[in-house]
Amino acid sequence: MTKISYRLLNVFAETAFGGNPLAVIEDASALTDREMLLIARQFNLSETTFILPSNIAAAQIRIFTTTYEMDFAGHPTLGSAQVIRELFHLGDAFKIEMKAGLIPVSAIENRWTLFANTPRYRPMLASRPELAAMLNLPEVAIAGDPLWVDCGTEQLMIPLASAEFIHACRPDLRLIAKYSKNLSGQAKTYVFAKTLGGFESRYFSMADENSINEDPGTGSACANLGAWWLSTEGDKPLIAKINQGTFIQRPNVLSLHVANGEIQVGGRVIEVGRGELHW
Repeated sequence: MTKISYRLLNVFAETAFGGNPLAVIEDASALTDREMLLIARQFNLSETTFILPSNIAAAQIRIFTTTYEMDFAGHPTLGSAQVIRELFHLGDAFKIEMKAGLIPVSAIENRWTLFANTPRYRPMLASRPELAAMLNLPEVAIAGDPLWVDCGTEQLMIPLASAEFIHACRPDLRLIAKYSKNLSGQAKTYVFAKTLGGFESRYFSMADENSINEDPGTGSACANLGAWWLSTEGDKPLIAKINQGTFIQRPNVLSLHVANGEIQVGGRVIEVGRGELHW
């Protein structure tokens, strides 16, 4: 019988059962790619991570959704960092190897910060009326030029005029598939609006041809928001709180710090359980 230890954590969580859930496999060195995907399907969370040895960092992680492997994702990075620190008796700052490269992380107790990769950009070809229709919003809801941004995961970034429009979004499945597929063929859309304390946001992706998922807390999109800020505001620094998951009653609080061309994304990590998988 094979036994694999795992941990369950909530990332970007201000309460025990807030945040975005994550499963972390403590030692994946004996697992095949197929087994990693099957384990991710067993947990049925937005992502599951697998810790492996690394010759160039504190550890390597691989990140799986229930259908494919990701090069980078924010809440898996921060949640895995907390497990790696404890497993390997590390300090509060180190690097994690993943397919997107080496990602530096640091912590103050259980509040973690990652340092995002240099962003890449490309223009959005769909018009504002087309994107408004995709979200079932009036055209006046689109507050600025949408943009494709990639700090490790390419996503469509759409600024909206108010938090009320954020909560009013009702994405159209057919139009999401038509307008928001990234270069990897995955439909990913992040909407955000300025608030007094920072931003209100929502993140939509297509799980399959027949359904749209809403993620409660998306660190990669928060990093891309920082890149969007750099693109639109230049050298103007930003320290902001990003609220996500409000609409689906799973509150997440992300921190975003942009200064001197550097993007930092952070949040609190809370462990909620441990166990073993047997097969």
